[in-house]
Formats: sequence, structure tokens, C-alpha cells
Amino acid sequence: MSILITGGAGYIGSHTVVELLASTDDIIIVDNLSNANILVLDRIKEITGKTVSFIKADICDHDAMEQLFSQHTIDSVIHFAGLKAVGESNDMPLTYYQNNVAGTITLLQVMAQHNVKKLVFSSSATVYGEHNVSPLVETMPTSAINPYGQTKLMIEHILFDLAKSDPQWSIACLRYFNPIGAHHSGLIGENPNGIPNNLLPYVAQVAVGRLPKLQVFGDDYDTPDGTGVRDYIHVVDLAIGHVKALESIEKIQGCRPINLGTGNGTSVLEVVDNFRQVSGKAIPYEIKPRRAGDIATVFANAELAERLLSWRAERDLNTMIVDTWRWQSNNPNGFE
Repeated sequence: MSILITGGAGYIGSHTVVELLASTDDIIIVDNLSNANILVLDRIKEITGKTVSFIKADICDHDAMEQLFSQHTIDSVIHFAGLKAVGESNDMPLTYYQNNVAGTITLLQVMAQHNVKKLVFSSSATVYGEHNVSPLVETMPTSAINPYGQTKLMIEHILFDLAKSDPQWSIACLRYFNPIGAHHSGLIGENPNGIPNNLLPYVAQVAVGRLPKLQVFGDDYDTPDGTGVRDYIHVVDLAIGHVKALESIEKIQGCRPINLGTGNGTSVLEVVDNFRQVSGKAIPYEIKPRRAGDIATVFANAELAERLLSWRAERDLNTMIVDTWRWQSNNPNGFE
């Protein structure tokens, strides 16, 4: 019986595959490589000593998904595959709805046809919208302010309805906050296409000389230094959270949203200062106007994950930044 990892060649997916390989060899990655590099498979083998089954396919392709499930005995699915850039989603909403929402529906239909009803879904703290006050708790109302967030929220609604319609489904809907860091080996890490959309890869590329300076959006928030505060979580802690969710999936009845975060907030300028100290590199930046929809402070209440999954984040911000810098300085051009 195999675990299917959709989007398993991506940033969070690849780190989760590494953690899963500590206890099982029965893993299949399916990825269309639209935002991933095939070389990550070699790096996973270098870290773990194991070769992972890989299928290049798109979750939107019903025939490809049907063939995959017909040819392999799948027990459960961790679903990472999806487009994830907020700004891009504003420019290409139909692409995001087609890929993320329609693609997930296709995957769920094929899973149901093959009686595979254990799922760990990669959701996001964006579903809390802009009106809730941190620390964010799973029982708070949800909303979304951009197409990317809407796709995550729509998928959550689909999963809730699916679980209500058929009690055989067990779904962990993991709402995670701001993943950063890299594997401590420095062999895998975040490798975005084009200009990064997230803070840490942007800072790292400035430090390594790939980008001239960082853009900081807003310095007039009601925070200690005026810049936005976020809950940064080490990608390895996040990966372990997925492993724990899969191990606990039999205990989950229906669809359960679960936060994965540290419960602590760190400002943009605190991250920049920490990165400067770790790397020994200057991080020039310029202040830009606030982006529409950005919130001053976002951090998690992660008590449910500890109670339900026996999981809590272990790695501190300094470790996150040390590991990010090791990855970026060893791989200044990513996997190329």
C-alpha cells in the first residue's frame, strides 16, 4: 500500500517525502513540475539513500489520475499540488481556480472511485481572512481576500461537504502559516521560479547577490517596528506535521482543520536583521506602500495540533534562518 504525494517535488512536498522515507519506502510522487525541479529527486536520494517512485502528471488530467490509481495500490494521499502565489492569483484567477479547485475535484473523484478516503490536505492560514484577531483558532470564521485564498477556502468547503456525505472519509485539513528554512543538509530548500513571492527566499536571494534589494511593504502597521508580523515555521517542522497527521488520520472523523504554526510572531525587519547577522551579508531594502489585504499581525494557536496529532514546532527562528542561508549559499542558483 502506497502513500501518494501530489506536488511532492515542490518545497514543502520534498521535505515531507524526506521525513516519510524515515519510516516507509512506499511513496509515489506525482508532480507536473510547473513549480519544481526534477533534480530534487536526486537530492532526496542523496539525503535518504532511497529512490522514490515519480510520475510526471497533472492532477487536472482525469485520465492520468485514473491510470495512476489503477496501476498502483494507494492507501492515502497527501495533497500539496497547487499554484500558490497571491499576486499571480490576482492576475490569473481562472488559472488558479482551474488548477487548484478543479484539479482537487478531479483528484477526489478518482480517490472515491478507488475507495481511497484518507487525505491530508495542504491548506493555508489565508482562510482566516483579515477580520480575525491573532492568535488564530480553528473555530474562527473563515474568509478570503484574493483568488489564491479563495481556492484554499473553496477546497476546504468541498472537503467538509464530502466528509458529511460519506463518513468513511478521514481528512486532515492543515492550515499552515509561513514556512521557511530548509533541510539541514543544505541539499533541498525553497527554489521559486522568477522573483520570489515570499519573504525568506527574497531575503536570501538578496544576500547571495541574485536580487539587488528587498521590498518591504508597509512600515506603519501597529506593530513594534511598524512592519508586518507573521508566524514563521521551519519547513521540516511542517513536514513532520504532515507525517503526524497521516499517522493520526484514522482518529480523525470527517474533515478537521488543524493549524500548524509556532504560536509566535516575528516582524519583517526582525527577520531581515537576523538574516544579516547569520549570513554576514548586507540586506538593502526599501519601504513600499502596504499591499491591499495585508494584515498587521498573524500568528497561530497550535494547541489542537499538539492535542490531536502530538505535534508541536521545535525549531526556532535562528535555526530557520541558518538552514535557509546554508541552502541558498550552497545553491546560489537553486537546483540549476
